[in-house]
Amino acid sequence: MRMGARWRAGDPPHRGVPPELHAPIAEQEALHPGASSWTLTWLEGRPRCALDDLVLVTLDGVVPLQGAGTPGTEAGPGGALDEDDEDDDWLS
Repeated sequence: MRMGARWRAGDPPHRGVPPELHAPIAEQEALHPGASSWTLTWLEGRPRCALDDLVLVTLDGVVPLQGAGTPGTEAGPGGALDEDDEDDDWLS
């Protein structure tokens, strides 16, 4: 099991963050200057760095989180926003 971590936006990435994610993290901080902190978690052995509730930086790319794009939309399986996704209508 790998432990996650938190660090302030603008500070160097936590020592547990793989170097491949450092450049995308810096890019997202430049795009979101008002953000406050990053959270590093691990899912199935792969790092995931979330900048507040705005974006998720992974080895596969950057995924906008709900609230970062159009209100009421979520990131789909490919990381794109699926505004017309009606697969979960049965839940209502």
